[in-house]
Amino acid sequence: MPVFEHHVFVCSNHRPAGAPRRSCTAEGQSELHARLQQLSREAGLAGKVRINKAGCLDQCEHGPVVVVYPEGVWYGNVSPADAEEIVREHLVGKRPVERLRIADECLNNCSCPHCG
Repeated sequence: MPVFEHHVFVCSNHRPAGAPRRSCTAEGQSELHARLQQLSREAGLAGKVRINKAGCLDQCEHGPVVVVYPEGVWYGNVSPADAEEIVREHLVGKRPVERLRIADECLNNCSCPHCG
């Protein structure tokens, strides 16, 4: 099998009600994951792009979270409606979607203004 051009991880973590950090999904169901898979297939990316569910990516304050490798681009507050733009611009066009990117200074940083 050839190497994937992109590997996309979609957080599917679910926390119980009252947890101190938010969840990226409700009951582990990710409409976002399904939408990214569908759109990547429709764009002819089967075999070139792999879309996987991931456990907690530890960026909960920015959830739902998606990370795209090999670039290491982190997207936050991603909705299923954003999936088309990620596929079209990043996975096909090779241009990250800047409006969805988590700022580098916010990754793994609880002093980030978004950190609760």
